[in-house]
Amino acid sequence: MRLYEFFKERASRSQSLVLVTVYETAGSTYSKAGGHMIIDGEGNFCGMLSGGCLEGDLVERARDVINTGLAQTATYDLGSDDELWGLGVGCDGTMRVLLQPLLPQTNYQPFAAFADVLNAGQAAEIAIVVDADAPAIAVGASVIRKDAECLHFGMSETVASSIAHFLDENEQAMTRQVDTPEGSFTVLCARIEPPPSLLVLGAGLDSEPLVRIASELGWRCTVADHRPAYVESRSFPDSTQTLCCEVDKLDAEFDWNEFDLVLVMSHHLASDRAYLRQLAETDIGYIGLLGPAGRRDRLMSDLSDVADVLQDRLHGPAGIELGGRGPGPIALAIVAEMQQFLSKRG
Repeated sequence: MRLYEFFKERASRSQSLVLVTVYETAGSTYSKAGGHMIIDGEGNFCGMLSGGCLEGDLVERARDVINTGLAQTATYDLGSDDELWGLGVGCDGTMRVLLQPLLPQTNYQPFAAFADVLNAGQAAEIAIVVDADAPAIAVGASVIRKDAECLHFGMSETVASSIAHFLDENEQAMTRQVDTPEGSFTVLCARIEPPPSLLVLGAGLDSEPLVRIASELGWRCTVADHRPAYVESRSFPDSTQTLCCEVDKLDAEFDWNEFDLVLVMSHHLASDRAYLRQLAETDIGYIGLLGPAGRRDRLMSDLSDVADVLQDRLHGPAGIELGGRGPGPIALAIVAEMQQFLSKRG
């Protein structure tokens, strides 16, 4: 979401941008194939592909891409002993990246189409040409497949269909050699998943640091509470969706299964009980519950008819034991447990 917000804010001012994509790595590298960052014409960027050692050079290359309007590739040997160049960082790996211009005159494609899909909470398969033998197809030409829909940029429908045939919804990011009626191409094939979606049920003061940390990770965050004063007085990141709604009427506001993670933290026993009863009917894999073990046991006893359905998904008290007291450390512990859940699920 941070990448999307960065893009949206600059596109609204008709600024030219560059999308940088890692398309191949070997050895130990900070980012792997499929990693992204966006750079604007002033040298500001969102996302990182290294620990900071490559970004300065990428900014300079991005300026050239904007000036020429042409995509280019670059190879970085991170294991080189040439410390003067600044790449002797000891990572002992090689990274190849593609820099694509995102320009107002081309409606910021293909990234605008990527962003629309991800912002809608959908997944898609993409293919980006990183090397081409045929002069008719430029590096950076792209295909996006979402369900039965196939969008293409910089290539004919015939070529796009040939490339889309190689897309696999379960495939990790990797390069493939593709032969089409118009020539042979090397393409980066990848499945793009939307960022995790977190629902926080309860807008107390301690929800603020939790949502800030989750937003910093790029998660899509929604906060709901039945108390108007709680919702209106909180200071959440701009990308946060907030909702004031009676506890038992949330079904009418959204589809519960749009969320990957839910944290129940209303600090109100009756509300938490009602939230958990509704959550028992969902397929959400992580349900966090704030409060001590005794409170959790009381709630589960009150919900004995659905306790078995909740048992394997309920994390209460939510969070990994990291030490520390107060809203900040507790928020960090909870987000850490959620990240652990997402990693294991992935």
